[in-house]
Amino acid sequence: MMCKLVGYTLFWIAIGMLFMLVIGSTWIGLILIAFFIILGYYLFDCR
Repeated sequence: MMCKLVGYTLFWIAIGMLFMLVIGSTWIGLILIAFFIILGYYLFDCR
């Protein structure tokens, strides 16, 4: 189970890196990173 979670996480990290290459703007990237970290935390917590 843990292997699937790590693989899934690494896949989406790679997709995010490709997305940042396309955006090219540092500030928009930082705002998106903060937003997705907060969103991911709340979705992972599932309370």
